[in-house]
Amino acid sequence: MGLVANPDKPAARALARRALALLAGRGCEVLADAATAACARLKLATCATDAELASRVDLLLVLGGDGTMLRVARDSAGSNTPILGVNLGTLGFLTASSARGLEATLAQVWAGKCSVESRSLIEADGSLAQGSVVELALNDFVVSRGSVPRLIELEVKVNGEVLTSYRGDGLIVSSPTGSTAYSLAAGGAVVSPQAEVFALTPICPHTLSNRSVIVRLDATLEVRLLSQRVETFLAADGLMRARLEAGEALTIRRSRHCAHLVRASGDSFFQTLRQKMNWSGSTV
Repeated sequence: MGLVANPDKPAARALARRALALLAGRGCEVLADAATAACARLKLATCATDAELASRVDLLLVLGGDGTMLRVARDSAGSNTPILGVNLGTLGFLTASSARGLEATLAQVWAGKCSVESRSLIEADGSLAQGSVVELALNDFVVSRGSVPRLIELEVKVNGEVLTSYRGDGLIVSSPTGSTAYSLAAGGAVVSPQAEVFALTPICPHTLSNRSVIVRLDATLEVRLLSQRVETFLAADGLMRARLEAGEALTIRRSRHCAHLVRASGDSFFQTLRQKMNWSGSTV
């Protein structure tokens, strides 16, 4: 069993020690990443990276929020190791358990009552002035302006055919998993994780007719910066990754890698959606 905690969350330290006690009580051999062992003061064998840890264990127990889950999913890409998330954040769309429910969720794991969902990662690559860029994301890629509040113009092609040119603050290219993240806040649709589609959602578009567009996940997308002298950046899952110059393009496609997320018995995307969005379902 692998243990990963967000060292920036004080609650994760105590929870890591509690999780270790629960796992050790079941006779599990536990490894941790170096940061987790240090912040929680755990006397465990450690791995330098999440990728190494994922390659050496049967299950990753991740204590944090969606941001921690996104990082671990990217860093462990290429492994088939399931990831069980315990929510210490605000929303927790990707996690399977609350901190309070950890013991019950682990009991379901040991009883074989949990399921594993495969979520496609997406990748972006391009030859930019700063060099070649290859990035992975589980939620989304965002091409957006810098700190100066000026419009940028982005041309978008789908399988080589021009879709449109967006003028605004930027563009979100979301996976199905990421539809409930930045894309939703920008007016995009909620997409079931099982729907194999991209959502292209403009950020504050200058043209009111520009709306979120849904395309097949096996499509190849090209996003090209047309604007001159406006700072423009690429972010992957909320982390700034590259700067784009005028005329430079990124190709975005489905990755061959997936994240394997553990779901508790009786849990479902729609149940989580109702709970997190406070949808009551009541009639008027």
